[in-house]
Amino acid sequence: MEKHLPTRIDEKVPTAARMYDYYLGGKDNYAADRAACEELDKVVPSTRRLALNNRRFLQRAVRVIAEEYKIRQFLDHGSGLPTQDNVHQIAQRVDPSSHVVYVDNDPMVLVHGRALLQQDERTAVIHADMRDTDEIFSHPETRRLIDFSQPVAVLFNSVFHCIPDSDTDGPLAVVRRVRERLVPGSLMLMCQLVSDDPDVRAFVTDFMAEVTQGNWGRVRQEKDVAEWFEGLEIIEPGLVEVSTWRPDNDVVPRQLTYEWVEFGGMGLVR
Repeated sequence: MEKHLPTRIDEKVPTAARMYDYYLGGKDNYAADRAACEELDKVVPSTRRLALNNRRFLQRAVRVIAEEYKIRQFLDHGSGLPTQDNVHQIAQRVDPSSHVVYVDNDPMVLVHGRALLQQDERTAVIHADMRDTDEIFSHPETRRLIDFSQPVAVLFNSVFHCIPDSDTDGPLAVVRRVRERLVPGSLMLMCQLVSDDPDVRAFVTDFMAEVTQGNWGRVRQEKDVAEWFEGLEIIEPGLVEVSTWRPDNDVVPRQLTYEWVEFGGMGLVR
C-alpha cells in the first residue's frame, strides 16, 4: 500500500517529529513548530515533561532489550529526529555489532539522520511510511542490516497517534502485519498518547490534525493500546504510564499534571 511521502521540508507546516524535537530541547524545528507547541501547552501543559519521560522510557527499554534479551537488531518505526542517546548509540554501547534501521516519512529526519550516520555501516535511515510494512521489510537497507530469521526488536515509540484508525493500515492492522513476520524471541515496544478525558482527546486530535494538515491520527485510550498487545507476552511491569516502566531509580521525574499520558510497554513474541 503505497503512501504519499513528502520529499521537501515545509517549514510553515508543523510536523510531529519537529514538535517532539522542540519539546526535547532540540534545535531542528521551526517557528511554526514552536507556535503549535505553545498553543498545545495552553490545554495540555504537561506535554514537555511527557515528551522527556517518553524519551527516557525508550532509552531504558533499548538498554533492557540489548542487555537482558540479547537482541542485536532494531527496527525503529517513526524514529523522529536524532537527539542524544539514540537507539543505535545505546544498543552499540552494549554490543558494538548491533544493527539499527530507522524509519520515518519526514524528509528532515532523513537529512539529519543520514548525516549523523555517514560513518556507521551498522545503522541506516530509510524514508518510508510506517504503515508500509512490505516496503520497509523489503527495503535494501533493511535486508542488508536485519536478519528476520533471528529475533528483532521492533519499536513503535509514541507514533501510533500519528495515524488514523483503519481496517487495513490503522495501528492494529500494522501491528498484526509486523508481528506475523517476527520469529519467537522478538520484542515489540509500543506506546502512544492516551487520555481518560474525552474533551482532551477531542481537542488534541482536532488541533494536531489541523496544524499538521492531516498528518495525524487521534489520541486514544488505554484499552486501545492494550488491544495491540493481544497474542504477545507482556513484559513486566506490564502496560503502564511510561515513566513508571523500570525506572532507573525511585526519584523519577513526574508530570505536574495528567491531562494525558504516554502509555504502553513491551511484548515478547512467542
